[in-house]
Amino acid sequence: MYTSSWCATFALPLLLLPALVPALPVPGPSAAPALRSRKNGVVLPFIKHSRRLEVARRDAGSDDGDVLGGTVGLGDSADLFYTVAVTVGNSTTAVNLDTGSSDLWVMSTSCKTRQCKQSTNQAYDVSKSFRASGNTVNLQYGDSTTGTHASGPVGRDTVTLAAIAMQNQTLAAVDDTNNSAVSNGGAGILGLGFPAQSFVQAAAINADFRNARGTDTFVEQIPNYGPLVPRMVMSDAIDDPIFAITLQRNTIDVSGEGQITIGQLPEGVDNSSITWVPVRLYDPADGGLDAPSFAPNEKYPLRWEVDIDAVYLDGQKLPDSTQQPSGVKKPSVSALIDTGNSLVRGPSDVVDNILSTVSPAYAANANSKPTLPCDAGHNLTFQIGGKMFPIDPRDFVAQGSAGDASTCIASNVVATDPPSVGALFSWNLGDPFMKSNLVVFYYGNLTHPSVDPPRIGFVSLVPQNADALLDDAVEDAQNAGGNFESKVDAAPTVSSLIIEGASTSAAASQTTSKVAAPVTSTRASASSTPSSTSGSAAAPSDSAAPSGALRLSGAWSPLLLLLPTTLALLLSPLCIL
Repeated sequence: MYTSSWCATFALPLLLLPALVPALPVPGPSAAPALRSRKNGVVLPFIKHSRRLEVARRDAGSDDGDVLGGTVGLGDSADLFYTVAVTVGNSTTAVNLDTGSSDLWVMSTSCKTRQCKQSTNQAYDVSKSFRASGNTVNLQYGDSTTGTHASGPVGRDTVTLAAIAMQNQTLAAVDDTNNSAVSNGGAGILGLGFPAQSFVQAAAINADFRNARGTDTFVEQIPNYGPLVPRMVMSDAIDDPIFAITLQRNTIDVSGEGQITIGQLPEGVDNSSITWVPVRLYDPADGGLDAPSFAPNEKYPLRWEVDIDAVYLDGQKLPDSTQQPSGVKKPSVSALIDTGNSLVRGPSDVVDNILSTVSPAYAANANSKPTLPCDAGHNLTFQIGGKMFPIDPRDFVAQGSAGDASTCIASNVVATDPPSVGALFSWNLGDPFMKSNLVVFYYGNLTHPSVDPPRIGFVSLVPQNADALLDDAVEDAQNAGGNFESKVDAAPTVSSLIIEGASTSAAASQTTSKVAAPVTSTRASASSTPSSTSGSAAAPSDSAAPSGALRLSGAWSPLLLLLPTTLALLLSPLCIL
């Protein structure tokens, strides 16, 4: 689905128009990032930001040392859906961890859809601490074959993630959704993307600033209206503008540890082991954010997207895709790094090449399932920043049918839509890639990206003996009735603050919730349906889109900012919010 409502595309963006308000100061230029020593001797190539707001931090059980960040474990529903515990007001629940979108939403007690009724998680009671803005959003997720929606009022509450609390955080209390985020061990989505993709922020600004100055107001108000982790960055609640993610493996060969660390590198990770690559910056013509008047030459990131040098299968470079983009000039080959996507998605012709190579059945008939021997051990590798980052062979295959651990299916690699306005990537590297790599996301300077550009760091976690481990897992499954092990973990509710000067992370207060209890390890009875809670984007139907079209939305023309505010006010009654 590539559509958004007429209201979102044309009317409400007109409310973000010129008015006389102060502009942000422009930071001084920097020729290169400065090197700084951080906790435990880790050196980060980051520029220290001058931030303006102070926020209350959770008590870590110690009055000594500054808070540098926080960390919390992740839930995992059989590798289809990864969750993290958040506290909204006084309610703690699990939400899908999603680097492919930017907004936080939770299922409210008002949601009566089939998916909401199936949820085992605690719904958010808007009658308690939620402060409604008077505006709503209708978020669209997925690509053209996996689209879902989530809609509801936008408001504010105190939100706590990884023991770090942010007061007056904007979010959506969703009362209508068909998204699997509320039926696969979660009760919403935590978007970790950039403000330029935040439609909750745009809706809240539209509600409070009837004479907003287009992108000037939008960028200026990131500290007050922005997504959760960017607000932590801008308010100095964390030491560095980063978060890092590792995902556990709960199918085929249960292993690894899922965790998100905010504000610091994870314990024991050395910066010298990380391959850093720049995040794509979007021109307005390609769907990016218009530069504000106080930074007219800036280009802003839209999503966690990086260039790919090449793609290899079993050591052989795959031919480049000939798939044509939709509505844009052919961009460089890039990938969205997306924890909200349970698969690896790529150009249809390249994916067809991969599946035909690994599966004789698929090569003979493209309508057949891409079956292959479970112990084949194929190696799909992405070259990024000049280095190779393979997908572990244990994450390339999935069980095809119950009781059969000899013939598997290559269902973790599928085709997706071609590049388009606001979505220039050809590949969406979801959870199979994330299970194989530690990924560090660095926001940089959110108002002036040229001063400190955003980037992503990668560390391969694939062991040298990965093929042998796959063989062992196949043998274990064959000895267990032909079923591979499958496991479900609930999102842990215990977080830890990272305290400067502390030898270990200080324990933060426990929270209680109705997060689903962990399910003991079981054997898979059949292949599972891949999740696509985030796919690649979210688009509003009733708030001003701060940037161009995303994976599911039509283009938001920057020229609309030139139209009079009076026109917007004449058109806005036609929109049902």
